[in-house]
Amino acid sequence: MKMTGAEIVVACLLEQGVDTVFGYPGGAILNVYDALYKHQNEIRHILSSHEQGASHMADGYARATGKVGVCLATSGPGATNLVTGIATAYMDSVPLVAITCNVTLPLLGKDSFQEVDIAGISMPITKHGYIVKNVKDLADTIRKAFRIASTGRPGPVLVDIPKDVTGAVADYVPLSHTRRLVGDGRRYSDSDIDQVIEMIQASRRPFLYVGGGAVISGASEELKKFVELVDAPVCDTLMGKGAYDGHESHYTGMIGMHGTKTSNLGVSKCDLLIAMGARFTDRVIGNPQKFAENAKIIHIDIDPAEINKNIKVDFSVIGNLRDVLHDLNQKLTPMRHEEWMKQIAEMKAKYPLFYDKSKLTCPMVIEKLDELTKGDAIITTDVGQHQMWAAQYYTFSRPRTLLTSGGLGTMGYGLGAAIGAKVAFPKRQVINIAGDGCFRMNMNELATASRYNIPIIEIVIDNRVLGMVRQWQTLFYGERYSATVIEDKVDYCKVAEGLGCLAIRVTDPSEVEPALKKALSAGVPTVIDVVINEDEKVFPMVSPGAPIEKAFDASDLESAGAR
Repeated sequence: MKMTGAEIVVACLLEQGVDTVFGYPGGAILNVYDALYKHQNEIRHILSSHEQGASHMADGYARATGKVGVCLATSGPGATNLVTGIATAYMDSVPLVAITCNVTLPLLGKDSFQEVDIAGISMPITKHGYIVKNVKDLADTIRKAFRIASTGRPGPVLVDIPKDVTGAVADYVPLSHTRRLVGDGRRYSDSDIDQVIEMIQASRRPFLYVGGGAVISGASEELKKFVELVDAPVCDTLMGKGAYDGHESHYTGMIGMHGTKTSNLGVSKCDLLIAMGARFTDRVIGNPQKFAENAKIIHIDIDPAEINKNIKVDFSVIGNLRDVLHDLNQKLTPMRHEEWMKQIAEMKAKYPLFYDKSKLTCPMVIEKLDELTKGDAIITTDVGQHQMWAAQYYTFSRPRTLLTSGGLGTMGYGLGAAIGAKVAFPKRQVINIAGDGCFRMNMNELATASRYNIPIIEIVIDNRVLGMVRQWQTLFYGERYSATVIEDKVDYCKVAEGLGCLAIRVTDPSEVEPALKKALSAGVPTVIDVVINEDEKVFPMVSPGAPIEKAFDASDLESAGAR
């Protein structure tokens, strides 16, 4: 059948099972928006307040569902405003298709009004990028974009379409069926599985290090069986939260710069470290020469480029983690490491997470939130101290329940991601935990939440400083607080109310539970402004470049000062 390019775009979205897109219109993309208008009962469009917000919404939708998120923007600044969101998705392996429209073909390359080479700009932060110059290629290109975004190691794909291509007419041949690819085929051998089992059987102190790949691959059930069979302690990265139930006795907490002492010490003492869907980022390994130096290391990952990139390993398996764990579980016989698990239990008892419960703090708010939601909410965060506190004090028991910018560290990510997740799961509680510095980045998206009555909860940890940067300035820069104090006349509750949301201010511990209960039952977008002390710090902490076993907390600093 004959269709315009714009109609082909919408037909391909429907073909791929897309039910929601996030975007912001403009001149170059008007044909696509006109086609969307005719299908508004099939594809819901959420109009963001800024294109960056649209990209974060699509990202949050994708992380929460496992489906491909879709965002739309026009040419020039509309397209460049997506870049931060695309980079955020790229660093955390999030399946995303960003569709932009450009100036017409005769105007390309002539510095035309609102022209920009978005395919070139985004090349380093996408799995692939296209500029479609012939309408006959459009359907196949969009199909390829979805396939590339969702298979292998997922990631964002950009499709840029000149405006005259969206207006041109071509034959559209619908797919006879939607092919959904599961995995990418087996890239490892039986001997690889046997080698891993042999190394596990030779180990007396194994430790499991779980990353975001365990969430992405849907490996949680196989991971649980594997832990039971191997009888080993489990730590996770920020991106791996929820892949293994944080309530389980084998769980030791997060690893790395703000990981638990038990995880950091345990990895340093183990004789076999099994890294699963993790990439040995600098925030995890600390000093690479000292990381797990007493252990043999096995790395299981779908991306061969990650093997030996940051840490030299002893053995690797390339494949989908869920499939690898399934095959390992089929061959493993139950083991017991009683002495090792006893040592781990002793460390957990000796080095618990703690905070001052006599005053209002972010950990207090998060623990109460965990209690009231029974750990069943979807938590999004921005980036900084509040992000680490959320990872430490909310107990994640299911995958896809922590949505956060791990690799890029994007301030302003969380509110958009929360809106995307709530659109995907309207019956679940979705809460964004933000610092006041992050809230300022994209707080305009509260207008999006109120416009569509998307009842997310935004908890602003309000310390009137850039908290994590200030923490570094306190510890490593001689308390020289250069450009990190944001004490001013901005009233976040009035801002929230002005953007159509309910607002609650909390200044005392006694107000925490009533505020959370009110927000959880309100049924409207709600902002809770939690005013805490400017010098609250996230502990434990590892100094930059130090071995992770050198994690310290406030008591260690006091002891060092006393000496």
